[in-house]
Amino acid sequence: MELEVLKQNGDSSGARVKLPDDIFGVDPNENAVYLTVKAQNANARQGTASTKTRSMVSGGGRKPFKQKGRGAARAGTIRSPLWVGGGRTFGPHPRDYRMKLPGKVKSLARKSAFSDKAKNDKIKIIEDFKLKQPKTKEVFSILKSLGLDKQKILLLLSNYDADVLLAGRNIPKLEIRVARTESTYDLLKCDIVLIQQSAVDKLAGATKE
Repeated sequence: MELEVLKQNGDSSGARVKLPDDIFGVDPNENAVYLTVKAQNANARQGTASTKTRSMVSGGGRKPFKQKGRGAARAGTIRSPLWVGGGRTFGPHPRDYRMKLPGKVKSLARKSAFSDKAKNDKIKIIEDFKLKQPKTKEVFSILKSLGLDKQKILLLLSNYDADVLLAGRNIPKLEIRVARTESTYDLLKCDIVLIQQSAVDKLAGATKE
């Protein structure tokens, strides 16, 4: 698959880039994508939620009232889960939610996400660019020229660029990643993947991992 390279003003530069079939032309594997996104979200969890059981709640050492004569349900402690302020039954406790996946599954999921975007014409290539100043309006102007100012965009840079990252972080629908650091979830939740021209080769180099 070949795509035209766009200028910052949205016009065609006349150049074309060939997308490697081994990353942009595979048959999407939905199960690999599902497992990878599930693992990513699970690994992001802190796992610190905690509640007190009846054995952890303070007080309740004595019987709150006598067994008979009150007409009330019998009770042996105020720490019972039935009582307000009592322990929690089957509540959450700190645990490790991490999931481990084979590298091949994660790689397949990433390729599947890229291939699905390519199949649905959701990938655009732009010339490498440098900002004169780290200004949000400069990045927004580029997106507007490309007709992408109202869509969720994932911009993949060829290399770390502090100016672009600073200028783009205040745009709500824009996510910026350096090529090969994007996750499968990043690819799924965006509408368009905007890739710098020199980043295509960098992405192709990751297919052998």
